[in-house]
Amino acid sequence: MNGQDYYIPAAAMAVSLAFKLPALRHNWRDPLLRSVVALLTLAGAVFTFAAPPTIAAVNRWTGIVNVSAPLVYCLITAFSASCLVLMVNWRGGPPERTRRVSRRWILGYSLVIVVLIVLFALGETPVERLRDFDTYYANTPYIGHLIALYLLAHCVAAFVMVVLCWRWSLQVRGWLRIGLVIIVIGYVFNLAYDATKMTAVVARWSGHDLDDLSTFVAPPLASLGALVSAMGFVVPLVCQRLSDHWLTWATYRRLGPLWHEVQISAPSGTPSVPMAWWSAAELRVIQRESDIHDGFLHLGPYFDKGLGDGAYERAVAGGADEETARAVAEAAMVAAAVRARSADPDGRTTGEDEQTVLDTADGPRDLLRISDALRHSPVVQAVRREATV
Repeated sequence: MNGQDYYIPAAAMAVSLAFKLPALRHNWRDPLLRSVVALLTLAGAVFTFAAPPTIAAVNRWTGIVNVSAPLVYCLITAFSASCLVLMVNWRGGPPERTRRVSRRWILGYSLVIVVLIVLFALGETPVERLRDFDTYYANTPYIGHLIALYLLAHCVAAFVMVVLCWRWSLQVRGWLRIGLVIIVIGYVFNLAYDATKMTAVVARWSGHDLDDLSTFVAPPLASLGALVSAMGFVVPLVCQRLSDHWLTWATYRRLGPLWHEVQISAPSGTPSVPMAWWSAAELRVIQRESDIHDGFLHLGPYFDKGLGDGAYERAVAGGADEETARAVAEAAMVAAAVRARSADPDGRTTGEDEQTVLDTADGPRDLLRISDALRHSPVVQAVRREATV
């Protein structure tokens, strides 16, 4: 892998981080958000400092041969800890327990980082190795222990993530489950990275040469694992948001038949505040619901409770359940009231009798049922025809 293979994922992490920073600035006390920012920062740092050009530059700037090796290993270890902390905060639970478990992971991996630095200081690495440091120094005192320790720490984190995410995925549904399964796949690649690295190192310990596993096979596995895991963290958030947005627009469209029916309930129509084309779907739904309720007020004197009871009985006789039959009855009352109001342009009926109020106790759900009944119910179509005659 060349430098570009490392810098492209690092740039992707930087872009993701840029989108998260404004939210962190406004809600920096949120532990989940802090965990996400820490993970993105460390992931980008790992890719940046693991690139061979960066390794050479850091060694040259510091004047310490192979100092990039412990730097990258410490970043990988910190990234492993950030993944575990993010998972703890993402899953949630009692705040005190969440903080306690997070502190334990942070403390444990901080100790590993300290030991890595100490081992590098005790060892000797006189020959600069940009791509095969692990296998070249596998038998060097202290440095071999450093390599084994960082691989073990990374492997433990990857294994724990696989177990936690898989168990959690069996308890949830929807986009969260899909995201967790993707994370599991990503960390399986990380485990494969650890396996290939450790195989090459152990081969060196036993006098064999499997360096190609460490130099050419392991890096692509690490990059792929990191990118797939990052997708797993992003998919539930993005896709759930898109799904919610789609459902909001679907609600807006489903309310259309009822809204159009009510809009023509008066000669002048029901007044509606114009909305800009860029207005949020949620605001459009709220306005449409408000317009419908305003229309119900206009139609109040024309609602016929007896007609609604008859429509209810016909719907039940046709096999409709309680909620559907009630929606059919209310839709029939709306359809008949609209035609009665059109036949009374001067509004002489208004105020003559007690107004009937539609019982939309379930709010938007009832409005959706009424709108669907207006569009599809044969009972409502029959009431329309009878009211027209």
